[in-house]
Amino acid sequence: MELSVLNINGQDTGRKVSLSDEIFGIEPNNHAMYLDVKQFLANQRQGTHKSKERNEVSGTTKKLKKQKGTGGARAGSMKSPVFIGGGRVFGPRPRNYSFKLNKKVKSLARISALSSLMKDNKIALVEPIQLAQPKTKDFTSILTNLSIADKKTLVVTSEANENVFLSSRNLKRVKVLTAANLTTYDLLNTDNLLLTEETVSTLEKLYTR
Repeated sequence: MELSVLNINGQDTGRKVSLSDEIFGIEPNNHAMYLDVKQFLANQRQGTHKSKERNEVSGTTKKLKKQKGTGGARAGSMKSPVFIGGGRVFGPRPRNYSFKLNKKVKSLARISALSSLMKDNKIALVEPIQLAQPKTKDFTSILTNLSIADKKTLVVTSEANENVFLSSRNLKRVKVLTAANLTTYDLLNTDNLLLTEETVSTLEKLYTR
């Protein structure tokens, strides 16, 4: 399959880039994408939640009332979970939510996400974006020319471009990533994917099996 290359003014340059079917033309694997997104979100969790159990709360352990003859249940400590101020039963403890996922599954998930975007015609190809200085206004102008300024957009560059990153940092609907840092979550959480010409070859090197 081929994709037309646009310039930063939104005009067709007349050139086309051939996209690999192994990356942009497979049948998306929904389960692989689910697992990769699940791992990504799990890794964001701090896992520092904690509640006090009965051995950690402050309270007397003196027997509150006699064992029998009161007509109520026996009670031996104010720390019991049945009393106000007592410890919590099976409360949350600090834990690590991360889990292992095979590299091949992660790679399949990202290829599936790229193919899904391609299938829905949500990928645009543009010439290298060169900004003389970090300026949000100039970057917004490029997005406007490409008719994607009002949509959630993921811009993927082949390597780190500080001027592009700084220019997009204040835009809520725009996120800039390098090809090496691309995640399935970001691919699925966007309305448009904007790639530069160099990014296509970089992605092919990263994900061609």
